[in-house]
Amino acid sequence: MGKIHYISNKKLTFKQIDDILNKDYTLQLSEDAKQRIEKCRNYLYNKLKNSDKPIYGINTGFGSLYNRSISKDDLETLQNNLVKSHASGTGEEIPLEIVRLMLLLKIQALSYGNSGVQLTTVQRLIEFFNHNIIPVVYEYGSLGASGDLAPLAHMSLPLIGLGEVNYKGKKKETSELYNELGWEPIRLASKEGLALLNGTQFMSAFGTYCIMKAKKVSRFADFAGALSLDVYDGRIEPFHDSVHQIRNHKGQIETARFFRELLKDSELIVQHKVHVQDPYSFRCIPQVHGATRDTVDYVSEVIFNEINAVTDNPTIFPEEDLIISAGNFHGQPLALAMDHLAISLAELGNISERRIYKLIDGQRGLPSYLVATPGLNSGFMIPQYTAASLVSANKQLATPASVDSIESSQGQEDHVSMGANAATKLYRVLNNLERILAIEWLNASQALEFRRPKKTSSTLEKLVEKFRKEVPFIEEDSVMYEHIEKSLNFIQNLNFEIE
Repeated sequence: MGKIHYISNKKLTFKQIDDILNKDYTLQLSEDAKQRIEKCRNYLYNKLKNSDKPIYGINTGFGSLYNRSISKDDLETLQNNLVKSHASGTGEEIPLEIVRLMLLLKIQALSYGNSGVQLTTVQRLIEFFNHNIIPVVYEYGSLGASGDLAPLAHMSLPLIGLGEVNYKGKKKETSELYNELGWEPIRLASKEGLALLNGTQFMSAFGTYCIMKAKKVSRFADFAGALSLDVYDGRIEPFHDSVHQIRNHKGQIETARFFRELLKDSELIVQHKVHVQDPYSFRCIPQVHGATRDTVDYVSEVIFNEINAVTDNPTIFPEEDLIISAGNFHGQPLALAMDHLAISLAELGNISERRIYKLIDGQRGLPSYLVATPGLNSGFMIPQYTAASLVSANKQLATPASVDSIESSQGQEDHVSMGANAATKLYRVLNNLERILAIEWLNASQALEFRRPKKTSSTLEKLVEKFRKEVPFIEEDSVMYEHIEKSLNFIQNLNFEIE
């Protein structure tokens, strides 16, 4: 029997999310979550039944049309029209794993009982998740301010029998799938379209995916940096604890400690050094990698808070007899954090590429381009070009999206976060970084063979031994992209635990 995760008011952790997505979990609502959803829905139903007072987006129009009243007979039509009209996305289809995260995070957000949705609507989202029915969602359309309107509309279209979904490896019309499964579309009630479309789940899904991956990739950057330091005949003194204690940045201190532990039994690190200091790309690893580590910690907190929040609008408080139209859908906290993370990850790639360059530069007893007969062989010359290209691309992608704002909805939405663009840029930066580190690891592993018979640390030797089962030592020129891809796959398959 498969594992079950019960959706409740307990906060989702990144470890739980990783397990849910990768260990064949299904979702169920806890009894408490069901009660909260139904209590809020009943409150809203009675409020509308007994009052004609205008409530934004429930019996009024949307955005700048907030002053247009909607009759009780048209409330269901209003919500369906909202979903259809707002499904205006374009561009590439976003990865299925991101859409699946969107479903999970939207289910979690609706379960708190402040959104006024029907229980059947949340249950259908859970059925989508459990049956791996993944709506087709497009990259562009969200300004990251009234929530992720266009992407969430595409995610929600299948609820009402429209749009497209991916199911069992094929893309098909939702209506076709419903016929196969014998399902009926959900009839959206008052407020439901707005509850589904308002919210930050597009930004949050990208942010969650990227922060979980960033934790793993930044840890591997330490392994790659340590091996490069050792095979470059670098010095361990810049990693001494006293140096970092007097500056007192947490990430810097932890990075230096990790490097000392990782290299403590290396024969190379303790051998006599002719040079008195190393280039910054080696000597300043604690300062650079450590700053990224601190950024990852900060962004983790922002995203953790966001995925465990209610971000639609209006917000309903049955106990206080309040329905408040406010701005929890505004993506500024996420936009700023994701821009920050993109910059810090781009810098990990920047310093990694400089180490790649030093390893092929023919210094400190290493042959030019890391081959025994340079000239006849170009060796590792061009992988450095590839790394440099990726670094340059990341510099361009690291330009903050959050400093931009474009007025929309006839001026009613006059400041937007552009957090959705920050999210998709961050995703690209992270994937580029992973490829840069794959090239560094490929180079550093190659350089190690020119230091034999001496060995690096036992931990790194075991990792290189495992790597050599996938990628051979390069004695003469061969097709290099295949080795880069294998190195990338090696990194992606390493098991670093998510905290």
